[in-house]
Amino acid sequence: MVRDGYFYGFGFIAAAVLVLLVTGHWTWAVPPVLLACFFLWFFRDPQRPVPAEAGLVVSPADGKITEVARIQTPEGERIRLSIFLSVFDVHVNRSPIAGTVREVRYQKGKHLNALSPRCAEKNEQNVVTVQGDEFDVSFKQIAGILARRIVFRFQVGDFVERGERVGLIKFGSRVDVVLPGHARLRVALGHRVKGGASILADIHPVQDESALDILQESFA
Repeated sequence: MVRDGYFYGFGFIAAAVLVLLVTGHWTWAVPPVLLACFFLWFFRDPQRPVPAEAGLVVSPADGKITEVARIQTPEGERIRLSIFLSVFDVHVNRSPIAGTVREVRYQKGKHLNALSPRCAEKNEQNVVTVQGDEFDVSFKQIAGILARRIVFRFQVGDFVERGERVGLIKFGSRVDVVLPGHARLRVALGHRVKGGASILADIHPVQDESALDILQESFA
């Protein structure tokens, strides 16, 4: 469990005890007890088996794939995947690849619905780029309507393992993942994924036209 779960959970349990002592009626203690149970459940942090095969990119978050798109960036063509996290999903974020944190860029913003296309640009967010041995992957932690705090625990220059816990977004939110343009996707629109365990794509150097053919087949 994430430490925040104990803070909120035991805080509401203490509030329930205080209410019971003051009022003498157990019914008044029910709401804080229910809130305590919710927070203890929400901040769960299950163990996950992380794939070990070279070249794999794992999901940085639990949720549903709501967008698969090709985008143009200063570094060239990329693939963007959007993962929507409902309030019922695990909100612990994990590194999609092993490598060095090359950039961390936080941006204040609005709290639009995480399903809205505009939230990727307008909402509060934290963009992280991890540089691996052969390629880099960026992921963006985006706050939603309910999310009011983004947590990222590493700094530029730190090394992270694939699937390692790196932070969380409190309550409903979204995580975007930007992959190299030649990535071969293992997921599609509507798929549900689990942070650290689900494989989003495999990435190997494009060396010849046959590799490009494989890339095209992944979008067929």
